[in-house]
Amino acid sequence: MDHIGEDGRMKAEFKPNAIPFSIASRNASGLDTTVIEVTRRNMSISVPSHSARTISLVVTALTFATVVSAQPAPQQQIAARKMLYPQREWSDWQNYPIRTVQDISPAPKTVPLDQFGGRADRRFTRTGFYYTRKVDGRWWFIDPEGHPYLNAAVASVTPGSSPASAAALTKTFGTEPEWMSKTRELLLLNGFLGAGSWSDAPALRAAQAQSSHPLSYSVNLDVMNAYGAKHGGTYNVPGHKGYPENTIFTFDPAFETFAETYLAAKIADYRGDPNLIGYFSDNEIPLLRANLDGFLRLPTNDPGRQAAERWMRDHHATTPTDALRIDFLQYEADHYFRVVSSAIHKADPHHLYLGCRFYGEQLKDPEVFRAIGKYAGAISINVYGIWQLDPETTAMWEGESGKPFIVTEFYAKGQDSGMPNLTGAGWIVHTQDDRGLFYENFVLALLQSRACVGWHWFKYQDNDPDDPHAEASNVDSNKGIVDRVYKPYDPLLVRMRDLNLKMYGLADVFDLTAGTP
Repeated sequence: MDHIGEDGRMKAEFKPNAIPFSIASRNASGLDTTVIEVTRRNMSISVPSHSARTISLVVTALTFATVVSAQPAPQQQIAARKMLYPQREWSDWQNYPIRTVQDISPAPKTVPLDQFGGRADRRFTRTGFYYTRKVDGRWWFIDPEGHPYLNAAVASVTPGSSPASAAALTKTFGTEPEWMSKTRELLLLNGFLGAGSWSDAPALRAAQAQSSHPLSYSVNLDVMNAYGAKHGGTYNVPGHKGYPENTIFTFDPAFETFAETYLAAKIADYRGDPNLIGYFSDNEIPLLRANLDGFLRLPTNDPGRQAAERWMRDHHATTPTDALRIDFLQYEADHYFRVVSSAIHKADPHHLYLGCRFYGEQLKDPEVFRAIGKYAGAISINVYGIWQLDPETTAMWEGESGKPFIVTEFYAKGQDSGMPNLTGAGWIVHTQDDRGLFYENFVLALLQSRACVGWHWFKYQDNDPDDPHAEASNVDSNKGIVDRVYKPYDPLLVRMRDLNLKMYGLADVFDLTAGTP
């Protein structure tokens, strides 16, 4: 028991630059495996090794044979700080409760996975593409083979652009194709099945093993952003684009035609790829209750102001009220979602529309969920400043939209990384192991909601303070699963792996304890 310390906590020896991992053995089936002892309460993991020839998604997922309890007590705690808005200051350190995989009883059994990472013990209609379906009270992606699938993914899987990062890539991998090969292996080894927004989709699609052991991916089309660049008047704010009076150009007569032309060209290369889950139309656009007032402040000849004035006249109103603001937001959001989803599906009828990555105040506004529910297969949501999603919120999202959700950004930064951690809205915790605990606790709540079909950790690589092209919210922070010279954060990854490899079994536990609506 030399892997258990005197304090009862896990001890493990990690290879800090483990690409590929170097502790190899052979299992009963003859596959090379890497065995990493990460015992916490007598747990160990055996996972496929980092050889591209031997990684197989006929690896097994973990599910639970019997049910004791999915809601144990008491909970552990870790210390964290969060960004406070609008003052953009960090809170004081305080303790927050966490729940880990090891707190969910009982022991698991194995379930085979198909080549996409879907659970092969259940089967529905095979379409050759991803779609969503609610089965016995739980939402799933259904993968191209017809198997239920959860999209555990990492966003921004792309190499860094600074001179230091480029030099590190050459030193560690030699070439970008080899970087992609080893990065695919790293993700698969740790139970991740996909790459999220802003990933290097062309490099991923070109990888040799993609045809036999694919990673899924999703694409951000940035259609309103692109229209804004043509229209003029947009500006950069941390994390996304800013618009005049914080209002998008959805009512411009030219927007609908632009969207069709732009998206037809943007989507052409993707429409036949079964490994693509779907499309985000934009990121964090300002669909807000304050928009009615904003549109009414635009110049008198602006199409957005004219649309708002017509809407006010149709509602026999001269002054905005809270009720009118809510109704107008739903009208505006419906218009935007209709235009972009129609253009997307005209260019590609096979893949899902995944929304525009709601954030901030939008997460509390039922009207935007009512609007998007008619158009999206799943609703993308970026989550910041929330330790874990509560059941009432996720039930509202599903109830108003009639659709599942996918968390497309969340993360915690480690103080032990040595980075300033001044940019970005994610939580700050003390250690890389605490980042892993944050991941476990956050994702367990997603699984328990039964309406979540995936989650994307933001992001693959740490920010690089020396990157001259860095976006304002990604300058100096420890967000990655690897650092800026591609060194993996093993204490973080070992906890991610433990949960990811058991995610289908955890879903089963929560389903059995929740019952079927």
